[in-house]
Amino acid sequence: MGGLRCASASPRGLAERKKKGAGVAEIWKFRPLRFVLSGNTMQPIHSAASVNRRHFLGAALASSAVGGLLPASAQTPTPPARVIKLGLIGCGGRGAWLGGLFKNHGGFTIHATADYDQAQADSAGDALGVDKSRRFSGLSAYQKLIASGCEAVTVVNIPRFHATHARAAIDAGLHVYAAKPVAVDVPGALAIQAAGKLATEKKLVYLVDYQMPTDPVNIEVVKRIHGGGLGRLMHIDSHGFSDVWADPANRSADHLLHRGQWLTAIPLSGDFIVEYSVHTINAVLWAVGKRPVKASGHTRRTRANAHGDGRDLYLVTYEFDDGLVWTHRCQALHNGEDSIIRTRIYGDTAHAEINYWGRAFLRGGKQQYGGGPVEGLYNRGAERNIATFYQSVTGGETANPTVARAADDILTGVLGREAAARGQTVTMEELIQENLALPFDLTGAKG
Repeated sequence: MGGLRCASASPRGLAERKKKGAGVAEIWKFRPLRFVLSGNTMQPIHSAASVNRRHFLGAALASSAVGGLLPASAQTPTPPARVIKLGLIGCGGRGAWLGGLFKNHGGFTIHATADYDQAQADSAGDALGVDKSRRFSGLSAYQKLIASGCEAVTVVNIPRFHATHARAAIDAGLHVYAAKPVAVDVPGALAIQAAGKLATEKKLVYLVDYQMPTDPVNIEVVKRIHGGGLGRLMHIDSHGFSDVWADPANRSADHLLHRGQWLTAIPLSGDFIVEYSVHTINAVLWAVGKRPVKASGHTRRTRANAHGDGRDLYLVTYEFDDGLVWTHRCQALHNGEDSIIRTRIYGDTAHAEINYWGRAFLRGGKQQYGGGPVEGLYNRGAERNIATFYQSVTGGETANPTVARAADDILTGVLGREAAARGQTVTMEELIQENLALPFDLTGAKG
């Protein structure tokens, strides 16, 4: 269940990524960045000018994380007062890479690994020093990991299973550090809401790993937006651009549940507007402070010889209850465009930009802010969130504010997906009342 999760595409960010790419599991053949096994790491072969989020994530178990080569700023200067036993649910690119960051933090020991694919659980286990008796695979791997003696878990797997795995961990009294997106449909989003409330009731930490809201420049921009720095909000324009996704001809459950093969299966990923655009959606809802009330739009499958039902292109217009209009564009196309995760917000006196990479700023009006470059969010955002997770667990901080926001992000993404697929305006109220679950046949999958 090793999920792949985001990167950088500015000229400087691209150069940085070209220096970093490394993994331990297999050769990645997605264009334009490929990897070959060299010793214990995967080394990049560069073949085009654009490196997208998925390609970077194929290299996510980087030597800089697992090999203990993090910059000094990421290291814990003094031994922590408490070491937390952590289990990794999902050991693909981002899951195993995060395990390395947790280990380097100093406040965690990696106690167990779980993945649909035994090879992934073993690869991460070897790199992170996990005893072979605590490496689990198959659909029930998460249950075995939860029962193995962990105090906390990461849930970094196929989005379809997030709600189930997180709830099982909370029911067992474990803290949860979760990747996003946290669900693929309305029932999943509502289940996440309930799990977050239960975690708080049980005094457990449940943190969803968003990176954009951890950046100091983004934070200052949003603070000024909330302070009226744009005047009356008029329009939002956002992007979520990536390269093509894996689209295997083999659509059996067993094959799709392996690393990265699930991306073009809507019941597993939620589709591009949910899985990839979750960063952008989160940034918009963070800045605006509420979710939209309706959406309309268009969507297409544009790739040649498509096998999965996942769509490559979404153009969606959202509307809020006060008349604010938000246009979101996302594409998974190999057309030379750099990867973009960006939100521009226009008011009647100024405008602002929130970014995953590149620059964030607020221009015009009385609260103008020159901003600056966003700081390496793929790495630094995760490091900050891991530090926050540790502080929350050890300090008993269990308000868990990221969970409700994560559920709203899913509802918003699903609203756009359904409106575009149906070719008609759909309201949030209608969507929640329908409460439609995405079916997926697990026949043939390993238990």
